[in-house]
Amino acid sequence: MNSVRIREFHYPDDYSATFDLWQSIEKGVHVGRSDTLAEIEKKLQRDPDLFLVAEVDGKIIASVIGGYDGRRGLIYHLAVSASFRGLGIGSRLMSEVETRLRSKGCLKCYLLVTVDNDEAMQYYEHHGWQHMDGVKLYGKELA
Repeated sequence: MNSVRIREFHYPDDYSATFDLWQSIEKGVHVGRSDTLAEIEKKLQRDPDLFLVAEVDGKIIASVIGGYDGRRGLIYHLAVSASFRGLGIGSRLMSEVETRLRSKGCLKCYLLVTVDNDEAMQYYEHHGWQHMDGVKLYGKELA
């Protein structure tokens, strides 16, 4: 395998390949209204340095999106193409986005995992993330 390059997402050039990657993930990445080209553009206006992709030979094979509101960080859409899993690519992406969050002054970061995604839970726990007992997640559609 040729070397894996981690870099910032290029808008709009990387959108189609990244969107296709997200849709190919069988469990854990829920593509929705926030993932349209227009919504991604809005996200990039806030912190473009926290949306990372990994590529091999110019092909996007993994991605992660980080967010920071000035108080807490949030991780979205860690996705690695099935044929590239188990090679440490997801770990490299997570390490890089965590480093970038720390450099912004982020003290704590969260991520969401669906209750049926045991593989992701094991992955995150192996990498130092902890399940938060006593917390329920609420959501509200605003538009």
